[in-house]
Amino acid sequence: MMITARHAALLVCLALAALGACSRGEGEQAATAKRDAPALVPSTADVRPKIVALGDSLTAGNGLLEIESFPALLQQRIDADGYEFEVINAGVSGDTSAGGLRRLDWVLTDDVRVVIVALGANDGLRGLSVDQMKRNLAEIIERVRAKGAFVILAGMEAPPNYGPEYAAAFRAAYADVARQHRVTFVPFLLQGVAGVGHLNQADGIHPTADGTEMVAETVWKALIPILDQLGNS
Repeated sequence: MMITARHAALLVCLALAALGACSRGEGEQAATAKRDAPALVPSTADVRPKIVALGDSLTAGNGLLEIESFPALLQQRIDADGYEFEVINAGVSGDTSAGGLRRLDWVLTDDVRVVIVALGANDGLRGLSVDQMKRNLAEIIERVRAKGAFVILAGMEAPPNYGPEYAAAFRAAYADVARQHRVTFVPFLLQGVAGVGHLNQADGIHPTADGTEMVAETVWKALIPILDQLGNS
């Protein structure tokens, strides 16, 4: 197709318009088009107050789908019952009480209202110092309380291979810390689940989806009074 002088002028004008150098009328048309274009809706973060589940693989949901972990099941219950909270799964596989303490600042933001402390299983599996675990748990609680958040402390049992004295001291450590710091206490996170074959995966340690539902129910019973108190505050 032959390009006439008129076509060439039009092409030049279009090129200049792209640089903002065309005539006033064309500039006004461009401004109008920009003004009438649909605005982009920015994405917004979840602004609900937070409940943090600080734990290890039992919290992370090892071997399960993300939606099958007990924090995810708590979120489902919260939503179904009309509470306005977001549950954060801060479970890290292999974490000890010391590891949870080290990363506490990463999860303890200003909008956190409740922290579920479910640590110590790996301390017990490794036969680590019970006294040190108590100190770690106590410091976690103190720092959470200093932020004005509630604490639910979930207890754990040590494996029997380290002897009855270690197992008894390990169990008592949680009760001692909960009593000294006056926090909501779940004596055993895996109550009704540990040692029950069909409720545990092949490793005998991590709950199945059915077992995790029982864990979530155990934690939920401790969480409800706190949610009601926060709702009335």
